[in-house]
Amino acid sequence: MVATQTDFRAALLDPERAVPDGLTDGDGRPTTRRFAVYRNNVTVALIEALRTGFPVIQKLLGDQNFDQLARLFARAHPPTSPMMMHYGADLPAFLDAFKPLAHIGYLADVARLELALRRAYHAADAVPLDPARLGALAPEDLMRTQLHLTPSVQLLHSRWPIHDIWTYNTFANAPKPHGIAQSVLITRTEFDPEPHSITRAQFAWLTAIRDGATLEDAVDTATAEDPDFDLGPVLTLLVQHNALTDLTPPKE
Repeated sequence: MVATQTDFRAALLDPERAVPDGLTDGDGRPTTRRFAVYRNNVTVALIEALRTGFPVIQKLLGDQNFDQLARLFARAHPPTSPMMMHYGADLPAFLDAFKPLAHIGYLADVARLELALRRAYHAADAVPLDPARLGALAPEDLMRTQLHLTPSVQLLHSRWPIHDIWTYNTFANAPKPHGIAQSVLITRTEFDPEPHSITRAQFAWLTAIRDGATLEDAVDTATAEDPDFDLGPVLTLLVQHNALTDLTPPKE
């Protein structure tokens, strides 16, 4: 019986499975040894792709534990694209459901942060908004304006200190994380994405802006989180990090 593609893929990702029936080389001989080598190379490549995409998760778990996790993930989630830079999109959800690591509750959200950094890195380029266009608007018109974020901007909120965990495991001499919830804004000023810890009110404002709200409506959303919300710092952050690409002024 000739192996199907489903049989081939299942055996390729699981070393416990037998070599599929019907596989032969150009001379009609069985390819058991060649298949084993190919299977090992595929597994190694997938693990390496996950190491590249999730270096902080690897550091938190240690090399051996990470590789074991990566093998299990690869069997459950084989690649759906030939572009390995996208591989691992399902890892956060996989970690959410992975009971052996349930005691490390922040792992999945740290993986989401690393995934968001990768998405920001590969996002389309955009010409940043000239700040003079903001300054040219009268205050009342500015508040009725819609701002457009660059494609590289990413937003996350977690009940864990994911920004501090990522920073502590990425940079030498970074302070230890505190047990707090954190929201994160990711920008890409030039080539490398950068995560910024932001307040819950700033996260609410940015989410509203991303969804098409005017500045005024977004401020209302933010002040529902924090009555003392100040628009200035978050707007300055966006301008300084080229996170705005355009604006839509109010219609006359």
